[in-house]
Amino acid sequence: MNEALLRSLTPSVLAVLVRRGADFAAAEDAVQDALVEAVRVWPADPPRDAKGWLVTVAWRKFLDATRSDAARRRREDRVDEEPAPGPAPAVDDTLQLYFLCAHPSLTPSSAVALTLRAVGGLTTRQIAQAYLVPEATMAQRISRAKRTVSDVRFDQPGDVATVLRVLYLVFNEGYSGDVDLAAEAIRLTRQLAAAIDHPEVAGLLALMLLHHARRAARTAADGSLVPLAEQNRGRWDTALIAEGVGILQAALALDRLGEFQAQAAIAALHADAPTTEETDWVQIVEWYDELAHLTDSPVVRLNRAVAVGEADGARAGLAALAGLDSALPRHTAVAAYLHERDGDLATAARLYADAAREAPNLAERDHLTRQAARINARGCR
Repeated sequence: MNEALLRSLTPSVLAVLVRRGADFAAAEDAVQDALVEAVRVWPADPPRDAKGWLVTVAWRKFLDATRSDAARRRREDRVDEEPAPGPAPAVDDTLQLYFLCAHPSLTPSSAVALTLRAVGGLTTRQIAQAYLVPEATMAQRISRAKRTVSDVRFDQPGDVATVLRVLYLVFNEGYSGDVDLAAEAIRLTRQLAAAIDHPEVAGLLALMLLHHARRAARTAADGSLVPLAEQNRGRWDTALIAEGVGILQAALALDRLGEFQAQAAIAALHADAPTTEETDWVQIVEWYDELAHLTDSPVVRLNRAVAVGEADGARAGLAALAGLDSALPRHTAVAAYLHERDGDLATAARLYADAAREAPNLAERDHLTRQAARINARGCR
């Protein structure tokens, strides 16, 4: 069973049902039922047209559910609209579905959460981690969003800013999390950039390309994480870097700075440096100042503390860190790094071990555990 194929087809099938009049929650349930049926049937009898099969089965599941609900009997008139057998049109509906999920009846945060769950394929836990909220809180937010849109027509697409936020979070989860969605996020952002002339769309695309260019160097052969300072820069994709920098420069020339352009500028400075020591950390701190002004994000200020530590010394970095909430994700890991840079190995080793216990994924946990062991070994010599 090709799970990747099923995941890639889900948004298009969901979009077909929504266009045919299914409310979002019912359409999502029907598609999930069709996926379960595919897992059961396809190993023994794979279809020649996977998308067409899923559309047909999902529509039947939706109609079956509709008939069983007396309050929705009016939908039975659509029985004759069942898709005809044969190949389904080769149309990519995913980006359209992102806009439809960013419905004006939803707050931006609820629209993002709903889209990440229904279209992006992320779990409630992954979305909660991205938003720095408890999983139960995010589950309630997604449930409310589903209820809000359950009786509305999806004929009013949402705004670009909300869609960009979703694509950004999908890319981040694909880049550093458990589900590989980075390439899909780049593909959709390319489509969006080709469709509209918007500096923040360009900024997001540049940011994705610059980060993706370093992906091959981010992990060792055994799957362990390789920090930026230790990466083999010869493995970075120079073509992606050149493309990302070119897109960013064109966006910045419009003089309409946004957070994605600022993040891309920071990524470009990292990509431009032959070594960590030659990185222009002073300019990176300046871009973090711009980014903090634009977003007022505690995560941005956490990253800024690292940059300050590189530009002005570990003590300055620790001073910048002191004003931030210690409960922030990766706060402990940053504190460990800065204490190591400051020569306080005992504190660094303890904090690396604490950070490992807080790590959101196995790869990061293993990396931080190794850092703690390395520092302890240094202290024993």
